[in-house]
Amino acid sequence: MREIDTQVVVIGGGATGVGILRDLSLRGIPALLLEQGDLAHGTSSRFHGLLHSGGRYAVKDDKAAQECIEENKILKHIAAHCIEDTSGWFVYLKGDDPNYLQLWLQGCAQAGIPVTEVPLEEAFRLEPLLSRQATRVFEVPDATVDGFKLLWANVKSAEKYGGTYRTYCKVQSLWLENGQIKGVYAEDLITGETLQVRSKIVVNAAGPWSAEIAAMSGFDVHMLKNRGSLLVFNQRMFNRVINRLRTPGDGDIFVPHETVTILGTTSHTVDLPDDHQVDEQDVTYLIEMGKDLVEEIEQHRIVRAFAGIRPLYESEEASDHEGRGVSRNFALIDHEKRDGVRGLVSIVGGKLTTYRLMAEKVTDWVAAKLEVHTTCRTAEEPLQNELATEVWNKARQLLGAAAADKMMERLNEQAGSVVEAIARQPLLGQFVCECEMVTQAEVLHALQDPAVHSLDDLRRQTRLGMGTCQGTYCTYRATPMIQEAFGGWERTVKEYQILLGERWRGITPVLWGEQLRESELARALFLNVLDFKAEESEG
Repeated sequence: MREIDTQVVVIGGGATGVGILRDLSLRGIPALLLEQGDLAHGTSSRFHGLLHSGGRYAVKDDKAAQECIEENKILKHIAAHCIEDTSGWFVYLKGDDPNYLQLWLQGCAQAGIPVTEVPLEEAFRLEPLLSRQATRVFEVPDATVDGFKLLWANVKSAEKYGGTYRTYCKVQSLWLENGQIKGVYAEDLITGETLQVRSKIVVNAAGPWSAEIAAMSGFDVHMLKNRGSLLVFNQRMFNRVINRLRTPGDGDIFVPHETVTILGTTSHTVDLPDDHQVDEQDVTYLIEMGKDLVEEIEQHRIVRAFAGIRPLYESEEASDHEGRGVSRNFALIDHEKRDGVRGLVSIVGGKLTTYRLMAEKVTDWVAAKLEVHTTCRTAEEPLQNELATEVWNKARQLLGAAAADKMMERLNEQAGSVVEAIARQPLLGQFVCECEMVTQAEVLHALQDPAVHSLDDLRRQTRLGMGTCQGTYCTYRATPMIQEAFGGWERTVKEYQILLGERWRGITPVLWGEQLRESELARALFLNVLDFKAEESEG
């Protein structure tokens, strides 16, 4: 058994967990984050990527709306490299409820959400695919956010100030003595080693798994696990986020990301925190709902379907226990006050847009318990340090502006070593993944990271295989590098099986038309070019 001492253990490597780790580190509080998988493998990467303006909550959830618009402004300042400031439209269609329209305008005004009406003729010119059933269009400061970039930026910032994290370390139990938290026991899922982590505070920020963590000591945290399914189209159908101006429901939002568009979502209560299954019924339902905003939606190719779990908090006095009716607010649960256990706090509910605020509130609580008086700086200090001008210019000279900018966003201050590698060996600047403009040098750099244990980890760090080809070409291009890093062909094949199986689960529900032909091409490549056996290539 390995023994580790720290002051705070943070359980959960999603946006809230890494936000807490960063805030603690900036305040000089030693902390260790434990995550059972890779960072961002759960809810924080399984959503539509919307940076909320608060418009979707303006009528029914005014507190959530106010939090969203405030955090929207902060994140655009501190995490600009993770955000595309697209703006968003709320579209009122013929037959929609005029009373809701008026309530929405009033709610936005009360929450401080700026709203500008867009003339219809201008709206149709700027977004040609928008349904001609639209009668009024309103612009709000929605944006899109890359969850992977945001999480890694927080982690790198935390590390700079002394924070540490361990992925693939699953908490097995909370260590309690006489009503006082002493730490946690965890298992390193890579080595099988047991870890005894001693700490003064434990923060439960496990998202959909929060109830399971609390239950380890017999505490009940009322969590509603709400699955939302989404579709990914192979082109950028809109340049802005498009919301339907009605009570938030299914299939009423299109979110542009890079070269694709995401349509969401559904709302189903599930029992398991990792129930990400999407079936054909979800797909056809979303397409039908999406027709209201895009009349010719069936002519557009869908490359995959995926789902995430909303970890909604149900207060015991809440009257509405359905997914759409549960508040999107967050709650901080002090288990000393509620359950008589000192040193344990759970942070539940909320959304990615408010992750920084959630982290601030938790860290305020921790700092008070530890008698640390340093104030929060996460709303002012940017996540991305200023990169040396010569590094940026050199990258542009070697790769071109678009590819250089993408690489610099992904790597931040680590970009210098990659740029130098390309300068020494220009062939390393060739793209492994053309969809996401990922170079050979980036793949080699990521494979040297001790946190990369699998091909799926590599995907999350570099976006390899996340473009419109869904790994059809880039995975076999990366084969020589992956084979060397993972120590041989047998391990490489296993990694491909896992990655392609995950990709296949997302493709299967949309397997028709152009996507079916694309999948057959991918199958042929892996069976013939890489000499996979048929059973090896099945998802």
